[in-house]
Amino acid sequence: MGRGTRPRTGGQRAGEAAQPTTLSRKGRTGGRGERVRAQQVAPQRRGPGPSQPVRGRGARSRSPSSSCRGGPDGPAGAALRTPVRPGACLPISRRTRPLPAVAGAMALPGARARGWAAATKMAQRRRHAEDAKGFPSTAPPSSRAALYVHWPYCEKRCSYCNFNKYVPRGVEEAAMRSCLVTEAQTLLGLSGVRRVDSVFFGGGTPSLASPNTVAAVLEAVDQAAHLPADSEVTLEANPTSAPGSRLAAFGAAGINRLSIGLQSLDDKELQLLGRTHSASDALQTLAEARRLFPGRVSVDLMLGLPAQKSGPWLRQLRELLGYCDDHISLYQLTLERGTALFTQVQRGTLPAPDPEVAAEMYQEGRAVLREAGFRQYEVSNFARNGALSTHNWTYWQCGQYLGVGPGAHGRFVPQGAGGHTREARIQTLEPDNWMKEVTLFGHGTRKRVPLGELELLEEVLAMGLRTDVGITHQHWQRFASQLSLWDVFGSSQEVKALLVQGLLLLDHRGLRCSWEGLAVLDSLLLTLLPRLQEAWLQRAPPLGKGDDQMFL
Repeated sequence: MGRGTRPRTGGQRAGEAAQPTTLSRKGRTGGRGERVRAQQVAPQRRGPGPSQPVRGRGARSRSPSSSCRGGPDGPAGAALRTPVRPGACLPISRRTRPLPAVAGAMALPGARARGWAAATKMAQRRRHAEDAKGFPSTAPPSSRAALYVHWPYCEKRCSYCNFNKYVPRGVEEAAMRSCLVTEAQTLLGLSGVRRVDSVFFGGGTPSLASPNTVAAVLEAVDQAAHLPADSEVTLEANPTSAPGSRLAAFGAAGINRLSIGLQSLDDKELQLLGRTHSASDALQTLAEARRLFPGRVSVDLMLGLPAQKSGPWLRQLRELLGYCDDHISLYQLTLERGTALFTQVQRGTLPAPDPEVAAEMYQEGRAVLREAGFRQYEVSNFARNGALSTHNWTYWQCGQYLGVGPGAHGRFVPQGAGGHTREARIQTLEPDNWMKEVTLFGHGTRKRVPLGELELLEEVLAMGLRTDVGITHQHWQRFASQLSLWDVFGSSQEVKALLVQGLLLLDHRGLRCSWEGLAVLDSLLLTLLPRLQEAWLQRAPPLGKGDDQMFL
């Protein structure tokens, strides 16, 4: 559906995620650093998926690294690919027909009604099992994680989107569902995660999946680990694929939060973006979503489109405030090579977006939202009444997350082989190949990249500064026990200049951006990341072998 916080797949949504300031977003999840402006930087909008940090630069994009071609190579990959029992994942059959869409209970005769009923029962079993299990409410960071699930299919490809998504003639949903369940179970076992704090269904357009699929994945997660009844479970939805009755079915399956890809309230802009809905469709879906999920509906609004002007866009934002719930994400369009919009701009059919106008939109838009009572808790994300996205917060705090589905990304510490190093992982991109691998090996991990301690600290810095809280001393010490924030930044003259300019704050709480600094984070990182690298090289060597930091 083309959204942002995800680490995204193939390199967010890493969940809802996905980017603000020239850092691109979408989990689900980091993005690539864009051109840095001296005074203002606007959030970049790339697409859905979990947000992924890019080593040495920060931001979120779906891919922590480019995916390698071919199957898994090396003993590490082979060791993980142990065959699962026959039938654990349904084989891919061209005779399998896609499951029918699930609508509301009153409109569901026969098999569809039974399918929704089954989804409801699974969700109820999951909610009622928590007391019987007696899981503690707290768990060490190494045993808990967020989970991103990628649904790769769309009705059509939007003109700006270059994410890992497909427009098939038909979807073998039973096979896809079985493989999502299998991979979730396998990765939970490999990671040693015992508690899943949040789940984000991104894509693609996951609202095209049946509620049965959502319920089956949630049931599998709760059986393999523990999914508390009050966990945030988000579904990305497009207005045209999510009528009210269908949203109700997703709620019965276990969804308790929606992220709607509204993008614009101007029909001409929606046509330019290749969206399948109108402004009227979007507002109608938003009203239904708020009725069903009060206080737990997020909307996306894009800025920086070709020929877009600040005044009309601000009027859209103010109009949206009359309809929206308590969470809004602002994303700047990023022209990606290979997309229809990129080609049109390159050929001169459309004017190139004006970065100065986009920066003005971003600055004025965040001021409008602040006046309306929204807290800018992250570069692109605004919430009131405490409606922050806890799933995306895991990305920005560099917590562990598992990526399930074609092209999904994850970051966690694998267990079982004496490993203590966090890995960046990417799953096989193409859905049919991914399903074949899951059928054979239990998961479709295509690439594993161990993260060194400096690489992890770079991500902690770049991701943490995206939030208004920044990086506390306690949080930093989780990843750098022998190097404090004062050690790294306290004596730097360049950092002191940023403090004097009022762009950064370094005090007893930790390191964070000011309101003004949050808008120019990319340019601040040009100073902060080299300073971290320099301090790392100058640090005292570890005292002994047992002092190695575990990257949890």
